[in-house]
Amino acid sequence: MNFRGAIAGSLLTLMIVPAASLTAHAQAPSPQPASGRDAAAQPAQPFSGPSFRKGLWRFIRTLDVVRTANKNFKYRVVNAETTRCVDPTFAMRATFSPDPVGNCVSDKPEKVGNQYTFGHRCDYMGAVSTVITVRSDEAYTEMNEVSTGEHPKTDTVVATRIGDCDDGGAANSEKSAPARLQH
Repeated sequence: MNFRGAIAGSLLTLMIVPAASLTAHAQAPSPQPASGRDAAAQPAQPFSGPSFRKGLWRFIRTLDVVRTANKNFKYRVVNAETTRCVDPTFAMRATFSPDPVGNCVSDKPEKVGNQYTFGHRCDYMGAVSTVITVRSDEAYTEMNEVSTGEHPKTDTVVATRIGDCDDGGAANSEKSAPARLQH
C-alpha cells in the first residue's frame, strides 16, 4: 500500500468532523444570558483574547500531514474555502476558554505583540500548539500544530473580513456555505 493512499484513507475518516468545523470555526452560538440563581453561582470570566468585527468573512483552511520518515515532505490533505456572515469573536471566546475538554486542560495563552501563543491547547485534533496572529480587527491567522503521533499535522486557517452582511445575509450564507466549500 502506498504511503499517500494510507494517509488519505485514514485522514478522510478524521476529516469528516474537521471539515465541518471549518464553517463552525468562526461561528459559535451566541452566549445566552444567565438568569437568577445561575448568574450568581457562575462568576463571569473576562475574555482576554482578540476581538473582531462582525460581517462577511472568508476562511481558507489547509491541513498538511508530515511523512514521519522524511520530515521535509508534507501532504496537503485539505484545502478548503468558505465565506460566511459571522462574528469571529464568538469562536475566539471558545478557543480562549479555560474549560477542560475531557481530561485535556489548555494552557493560558501568552500574548506578545499581535500574537497569542498556546503551548498546549485542547482541540478536535487533540492537544495542539496554537499561534493566533492578529493582523487587525478584520484579519487573523490561526496555526495549530500536532507534533505527536505517527503523522504530525499542521492545520492553518486564514480569516479575512471581506465586507458587511445584508439583513438576510446570515441566513442565506448558512444555507449556501456547504455549496461554496471547495476541496
